[in-house]
Amino acid sequence: MISFTPFPNLSTDRLILRQLQIDDENEILFLRSDERMLEFTGIPKAKSLDDARAYIEKINKGIAADEWIMWGITLKENDRKIIGTICFWNLSKEKNKAEIGYVLHPDFWGKGIMQEAAERVIVFGFETMKLDFIDTDLDPKNQRSIKLLERNHFVLNRKNGDHEVYVLPSSKWNV
Repeated sequence: MISFTPFPNLSTDRLILRQLQIDDENEILFLRSDERMLEFTGIPKAKSLDDARAYIEKINKGIAADEWIMWGITLKENDRKIIGTICFWNLSKEKNKAEIGYVLHPDFWGKGIMQEAAERVIVFGFETMKLDFIDTDLDPKNQRSIKLLERNHFVLNRKNGDHEVYVLPSSKWNV
């Protein structure tokens, strides 16, 4: 796989994808505590700024150890304020794959922001990380996420209990 040091900042026409910082604590607290954000994630609800800071520290330690990579999504005109996150986690060197995960503040839903971020991160996964596959495991009721995946050529691979696994092989990505 790849070393994430130095951290690989990414950009698109409208976005900067950067490493989370402790002063992102308020935004991370919102993203990890708002019921709309948690509906399909299954993650425990953050209850305080201490929870948010601990999460940021955990994420950054994992990045330093090359266990995963997470970018804070910001608009170029305000790259100090996180509006979402996107990551590769569950990295498998044996299978040369990673799982993609993402959340976006509801104020920014329906504006193409996650599509723009996902396209850039997928390119990073295939071109820089040299992944063979990117997948994700999600609740089939999460229709917004399924539409995003399908726009990016992911296909339903299998059911995993009450979840579904979508997969994108590098051979199907139009880079």
